[in-house]
Amino acid sequence: MELRGEFLIAMPMLTDPNFRQTVVCICEHSADGALGLIVNRIYPALTAKDIFEELKMKYVPETGPLPVYNGGPVHTGDLFVLHEPPFGWEGCRPIRPDLALTNTKDLLAAIAEGQGPRRFLILLGYAGWGPDQLEAEVLENSWLTVPVDQRVIFDTPVARRWADAMKLMNIPDPAFLSGISGSA
Repeated sequence: MELRGEFLIAMPMLTDPNFRQTVVCICEHSADGALGLIVNRIYPALTAKDIFEELKMKYVPETGPLPVYNGGPVHTGDLFVLHEPPFGWEGCRPIRPDLALTNTKDLLAAIAEGQGPRRFLILLGYAGWGPDQLEAEVLENSWLTVPVDQRVIFDTPVARRWADAMKLMNIPDPAFLSGISGSA
């Protein structure tokens, strides 16, 4: 089961407060485990300007304040950027041909100066799974999986991302989902 480049969509019965109604973009997945970023949770009192000031980078806002996303409960002080091309940044790790993960200062400096990718999210922390842990959670029906759709990440208002990700699976109302599965 290869999940890199997939969304994990939390099932309605997933009650863990870290993941309830989340949409996670899986950035890395191997036999050693998985790393993903939650794309539908914002830190309400934190903006990119705060991050750039802490990093002592001059911030030239183009469109006003940029939100900072809560990428997950692991290493919540680590900074990540989920972005579209260009991908020439130091340490850039492509997820798909049109989406990558970077967590180096050269990209952050470019964003602060208004020279970075056109579309991106700045995130603190990540969601992580050990070997076979994510696969087990998918088989237990904690998560639905669907290929990443960048419209959900970059074009959909944060409050609608979970519901819109469900619609990618033709699920108009998640209330009708069951946590029980079987086979015939």
